[in-house]
Amino acid sequence: MAERRVECQWKRDVCEQLKVRDRVQRHAFEEIIHQYTRLLEKSDLQTVLSERYQTDKYESPRPHDGAGSDSSRSDALQQEMAQMRIRHQEELTELHKKRGELAQNVIDLNNQIQQKDKEIQSNEAKMLEHQQQISTLEGDCRELRNTLQELERANQTLKDEYDALQITFSALEEKLRKTTDDNQELVSRWMAEKAQEANKLNAENEKDTRRRQAKLQKDLADAAKEPLPIESVTDIEVLAEDSSKGGGGGETSPHRTLSRTPSKKPSQAPPGGLLDSISNIFGRRHANSLTSPSENMETPAGACAEVRVPTTALHVFDAHDGEVNAVKFSPGSRLLATGGMDRRVKLWEVVAGRCEAKGALTGSNAGITSIDFDSAGSYLLAASNDFASRIWTVDDYRLRHTLTGHSGKVLAARFLLDNARIVSGSYDRTLKLWDLKSKVCMKTVFAGSSCNDIVCTEQCVMSGHFDKRVRFWDIRSESIVQELELMGRVTSLDLNHDRTELLTCSRDDLLKIIDLRTAAVRQTFSAQGFKCGADWTRVTFSPDGSYVAAGSADGALYVWNVLTGKVDRTLDRNHNSAINAVSWSPSGVYVASVEKGSRAILWSDM
Repeated sequence: MAERRVECQWKRDVCEQLKVRDRVQRHAFEEIIHQYTRLLEKSDLQTVLSERYQTDKYESPRPHDGAGSDSSRSDALQQEMAQMRIRHQEELTELHKKRGELAQNVIDLNNQIQQKDKEIQSNEAKMLEHQQQISTLEGDCRELRNTLQELERANQTLKDEYDALQITFSALEEKLRKTTDDNQELVSRWMAEKAQEANKLNAENEKDTRRRQAKLQKDLADAAKEPLPIESVTDIEVLAEDSSKGGGGGETSPHRTLSRTPSKKPSQAPPGGLLDSISNIFGRRHANSLTSPSENMETPAGACAEVRVPTTALHVFDAHDGEVNAVKFSPGSRLLATGGMDRRVKLWEVVAGRCEAKGALTGSNAGITSIDFDSAGSYLLAASNDFASRIWTVDDYRLRHTLTGHSGKVLAARFLLDNARIVSGSYDRTLKLWDLKSKVCMKTVFAGSSCNDIVCTEQCVMSGHFDKRVRFWDIRSESIVQELELMGRVTSLDLNHDRTELLTCSRDDLLKIIDLRTAAVRQTFSAQGFKCGADWTRVTFSPDGSYVAAGSADGALYVWNVLTGKVDRTLDRNHNSAINAVSWSPSGVYVASVEKGSRAILWSDM
């Protein structure tokens, strides 16, 4: 049917083109054809008259010999007819000549028409080609306009950032100047007060010295009147020596008492115990936090004995009021932390395959984007969209530190292995290294692209960025050690237990394992139906590094076997929307997943 429709359309197009050509060309030659037709009619009329004359000639009666007048009239008539025939013959010849010329003109005009048709076809082909070129150039022009707009937006963004940084710099410079002036003023006042106190002290010491000298002279006079034992004399000598020292130096306290017994040196304080040797890396903690470490700290879990591949949704519950962005197990696998767009971090205690609400950590002014525990499980670090990172203590849910300084939402924050520093990555394309003892930013590194996730080793920070690159940073030198470009925007990073392999997830719907010893991609995972749902989709290694778990945009949980490189399990029909993050408990028993809705699921093989 389609071929018939195409054929009929082609015929109609040809017919329409012929009609158009007929209307265009008929008007030009209509007058010539009309004149030619009139000449043909005149020629036909002359032919008919000639034939009729011949017929009348042969049919007319012959004249009598005696009729002279009739004979002369007949001769005259014949002469006239002969002349007429000659004229008609000449006219006929002339008409035939014109007819031939007109026929030749018609042939020439037909040839010109054919040539014009060819020129029209050629022009139409050129017009079609030019129209295609115009379409291509218009597309290129649109692309160039879009590129120009993007560059203008990027330029405007950089300009705004520069203006904001300039304003911030000016404000900080003004603040520094004021602080310096205040400091100098305070130092001057302190020195003046110190000088006044010293003068007062010197005056009091002089008075006390004079008073003691007078008293000593009186005692010596009284002692000279009666004999004294040796011990008393010794004491007097000691007192005299002490008084001479005090009077000469002017540093003896006016309230010092005189003793006749030998003075003993104060005993030194014993060295501090085990609790004093443990430095508080997060500043001053609650007094009860040092009395019983077992009550406030989880025992860090090492490599698990056995990893259980999840098969069943043990507990499905609503974790937050809105989208849930982050999920993380504590090092001891006893607690589960979730963070959502309701600006809260919630703690859940995992008991017998269920998550029981334990408490909520508040203080953030925007949605939570990332969660991390320290190695002891005592502190929780969360990044948020209000340009800040915050640290809470897990035992009393108190907010300890708020780290501000980014000019964009903070998408990831991680503890370093020493637990005394953290690294944060932001949408403002910078990474910041924070010292928790001094609570200040030690270093700021411009990465050139929005940072979506971070993982850390002892001296190396690995960051995944919007520009499809994974960057390896040396903390000591603030420089990029190496870059690795993937095929899509990097959404998540995770290290195995030995910290020798790096797991990445990107928006090209691929998971890759990078060997950190060679900085090369060792393995790639994909699956039919798996699709990365967002720029902050988090994936995870199993505790022993044998499996990889990730959530898809269709709400399915995929588990790959690292040894075979194939999908081991696909768990679906439990989440109603795209999975944002997945966390595998350090014990290897549970897997937790959260979604763009409010739902969280605890998985296991039970």
